[in-house]
Amino acid sequence: MATWYNVRLGISPINWINDDMNDLGDFYELETVLSDMRSLGFSGTEMGRKYPRDPGRLKALLARYGLVLTGAWKTVQFSTSSDPEQELAEFQVHVQFLKQMGAQHAVVCEGGGSLHWDARGHRRQVEKWDDEAWMRVAAGLNRAGEYARRHGVRLVYHPHFGTNVETPEEIDRLMALTDPEVVWLLADTGHIRAGGGDPVQVIEKHISRVGYLHLKDVRPEVLHVVRKEGHSFLDGVRMGMFTVPGDGCIDFGTVFDVLRKHGYQGWMILEAEQDPVKADPVVYARKAKALIQQWMEGVAEVSEKQ
Repeated sequence: MATWYNVRLGISPINWINDDMNDLGDFYELETVLSDMRSLGFSGTEMGRKYPRDPGRLKALLARYGLVLTGAWKTVQFSTSSDPEQELAEFQVHVQFLKQMGAQHAVVCEGGGSLHWDARGHRRQVEKWDDEAWMRVAAGLNRAGEYARRHGVRLVYHPHFGTNVETPEEIDRLMALTDPEVVWLLADTGHIRAGGGDPVQVIEKHISRVGYLHLKDVRPEVLHVVRKEGHSFLDGVRMGMFTVPGDGCIDFGTVFDVLRKHGYQGWMILEAEQDPVKADPVVYARKAKALIQQWMEGVAEVSEKQ
């Protein structure tokens, strides 16, 4: 049976402090969150809104808690921007920050036409791209991905609820239009399921492009209400649509089987946007991590060192 090599477990601060809705978890002090991460035994963290932006300060802070930065989110607007060169320039600044941090993943999502991240303002439904917009996005991502590669950073695209790359068919199209050498896929199990897909099938189909993982589960009864009543992604988060692995409907045993079969290497990030008042982040993360280790037990060896 195949063995896991160079697999590391990280956790996102969004489990404690939400990046999109400042009222969720704003009471947490940053060092409390980092201390919790250390006590839970995670070795990496993604960027969060309370983290210092200066690379020197951030590296020193994370090092005190035995953590490294794994990656950071960047919304791009290649589909709608009148100045794609400026979009690319802003992405380049993001890459340089990651490079200084030693972080290897630029987590990217196209905001144009989305419910919440379109620079032109929020909208009630996703504004679907025409063929020209798809081509603008693909061209922008290819250029951005090439720049990232030259600097030792991997562009990983994040399909996301409430955007133009949400469903399995949209993921397929983005993968077909972009250069596999420079544009990778961030497989977020929760968003794939919320977008109508089967995480196992999507990961299996695009395994050669999967460069990063977000481990997230979905409460199907809440997702049903969100879809039926037309609620947004942010509404869904408040309603409890997402949770940690093992607390929802996704078959993570099969997800791990597929990853192991194909020899996945890299980071797995535990991420579940929830209201921390209703779902204690430490309690939920501890249960999820125990389950992850069970799914890997006997056939897997999780390395805490690269």
